Amino acid sequence: MLSLDFLDDVRRMNKRQLYYQVLNFGMIVSSALMIWKGLMVITGSESPIVVVLSGSMEPAFHRGDLLFLTNRVEDPIRVGEIVVFRIEGREIPIVHRVLKIHEKQNGHIKFLTKGDNNAVDDRGLYKQGQHWLEKKDVVGRARGRVAGHLPCTLTSTRTSLWGPGQCDRASWDMFLKSLRKSAT
Repeated sequence: MLSLDFLDDVRRMNKRQLYYQVLNFGMIVSSALMIWKGLMVITGSESPIVVVLSGSMEPAFHRGDLLFLTNRVEDPIRVGEIVVFRIEGREIPIVHRVLKIHEKQNGHIKFLTKGDNNAVDDRGLYKQGQHWLEKKDVVGRARGRVAGHLPCTLTSTRTSLWGPGQCDRASWDMFLKSLRKSAT
């Protein structure tokens, strides 16, 4: 909800100031989109940066970590590699490790994934009747990570910018502590 103070500020601006503010906002949005599209081209991934949304890859990745992805067509998929993939009928991509590779005689490769913190492989997550993933399912491969707690807070379904949302209090405190350290 917009505050009345904001509307009062807008009313007090002359047309030139208002135009300047709108133009600045447009430049910021345009710059962000250009950077994102540039990252897509450089990395070959439709989503070059993703946020880990669950604990299925702990201890390698934690909820709220940012992952940097690449998706080079020429790079073969290897056992042990961490991939981000989409499953038909699901909106949110999944971050898991390649468990097994199945190569056919014609060179076509299929693979099986599993979360490090999960007891069983991902066949239960794949669409019904699907037992393996293919290269077309891969959004990208994890190449770097930034440990983070703010994204966890911002992506929670019950979230507040002023508190931890679904993240635990210790994670929120750890995030604030890391901000204080970086500021000094």
